[in-house]
Amino acid sequence: MPPTPRQGHVVVAPDKFKGSLEGPEAAARIAAGIRRAAPGTEVRELPVADGGEGTLAAALAAGFSRVPVEVAGPTGLPVDAALAVRDDTAVVELAQASGLARLPGGRAAPLTAGSYGVGGLIAEAVSLGVKRIVLGLGGSACTDGGAGMVQALGVRLRDADGVELPPGGAALGRLAEIDLGSPAELLGGVELVVACDVDNPLLGPRGAAAVYGPQKGADGEDLVVLEAGLTRFADLVAEATGRDVREAPGAGAAGGVGFAALALLGATMRPGIELLLDLLGFDEAVRGARLVVTGEGCLDAQTLHGKAPAGVAAAAARAGVPVAVVAGRLELSESEWRAAGFAAAVALADLTGLTGLTEQSGDSMARAGELAERAGERLAERLLAP
Repeated sequence: MPPTPRQGHVVVAPDKFKGSLEGPEAAARIAAGIRRAAPGTEVRELPVADGGEGTLAAALAAGFSRVPVEVAGPTGLPVDAALAVRDDTAVVELAQASGLARLPGGRAAPLTAGSYGVGGLIAEAVSLGVKRIVLGLGGSACTDGGAGMVQALGVRLRDADGVELPPGGAALGRLAEIDLGSPAELLGGVELVVACDVDNPLLGPRGAAAVYGPQKGADGEDLVVLEAGLTRFADLVAEATGRDVREAPGAGAAGGVGFAALALLGATMRPGIELLLDLLGFDEAVRGARLVVTGEGCLDAQTLHGKAPAGVAAAAARAGVPVAVVAGRLELSESEWRAAGFAAAVALADLTGLTGLTEQSGDSMARAGELAERAGERLAERLLAP
């Protein structure tokens, strides 16, 4: 006889395991392990994201349709990107157009990388007739304050000779004139909601250049140039619009793309994981669930500040459903992860000995899928016993 289904389903809602598993694959492998160890249990896969890389994949896994688009990459070369659409909502992932992974040959371009392609994705979404665009920020290669993004939507940024500025944050130091055209026409009345998990301002020691510039290849001299360019851009935007949002939380996100979205596109910002959970229908998926399993590559102190597993844990707690976590590595103590709301935690790095693998050889990264299945089995054995 087939096994009797246990009461209540399980929702598997991990983020990506950066460098080894995308969110949908992580969900599938963890779910496979649970099904093997607890046959008869209904398991629903709902990969999530916090607005950064993986946002598009999560939307597609949740039933959005993929719309391929060719746009300018961070250096201006064309790249094949995509956005996701369902009903009247489109999801745009910045990293699809202007992400670090889009740099030709992986060569950093801290002064010249731009966000023009992000504007191209937004323009394509507008042309499809949507009423709302969700813009996920994260993984950007540029520090241009979102200048390229708004140029793609019709804003003119000129130097003292009336010449349109080229891409990149360095060029902003030569900015002399901003022509907004008709701000109301930039998005044609479409609502723009930014999914963002950082609260950095545009400028200063916590700003876009100082905090994130080094991650994009900027050295000390580059940071001075970028800070000056962003300052010039913020000054002229304030003059042109009559409002100054450079200190707004999230203005420094994605090299300052958050700033242009707020200042020139009338965007609103929401914590990335909260917005994505709403978009993906998490509350409905978890209703009546017995357990939620989330995960990411490294469970550490940053997880507790708006990353996907913490958001999933909070949402599951509101629904009265226990939540467990699978991570590539656990850098929180048991008391810390329990205080964050997790009933159990399994690290892939701790399972290598059980499968004949060695952490030293890097096998836990190369064979993360196999280990994720084993983690699903372990959680099912521990938490789903009859």
